[in-house]
Amino acid sequence: MPSFDILSEVDQPALRNAVEQANRKVDGRHDFKGTSAKIELAEKLLTLYGDSDFQLEQIKTILLPEMTKKNVDVRCLDYGDVQKISGNKVKQEVKVRVGVEQELAKKLVKLLKDSKMKVQAAIQGDAVRVSGAKRDVLQEAIALVKKQITDFPLQYGNFRD
Repeated sequence: MPSFDILSEVDQPALRNAVEQANRKVDGRHDFKGTSAKIELAEKLLTLYGDSDFQLEQIKTILLPEMTKKNVDVRCLDYGDVQKISGNKVKQEVKVRVGVEQELAKKLVKLLKDSKMKVQAAIQGDAVRVSGAKRDVLQEAIALVKKQITDFPLQYGNFRD
């Protein structure tokens, strides 16, 4: 029975390269000289450091285009609250969402069931496996999910006949 998986993954080396490139640009900018502006990457967590909220926004305007150049989908970022640290310095944690969260997985299964397509969807860990009798039906399911879910980056892989 043909099947495919709906996943959400981030290319870690590309993300690391984008962060390193953004840090180089921050270091080279004159308005950031002598400040604590930088970006740190730890596994699935980005931490932006700056002297003010305005500086954090400037760092984001440098980081996001770099991520886009490296084909890292910026919709996978989940911004936390801006926190004050020693003195007048601030930091913001940004989580890199990987995997299809339970809430979204349930929404995908419900969407496919409500569409009356002849496919079955099952949640498997942090992915959703969709199987159907024909390849064409699976391609219609992919098109439906792409059209309906626009706020989260999804990939469709492991296509089997």
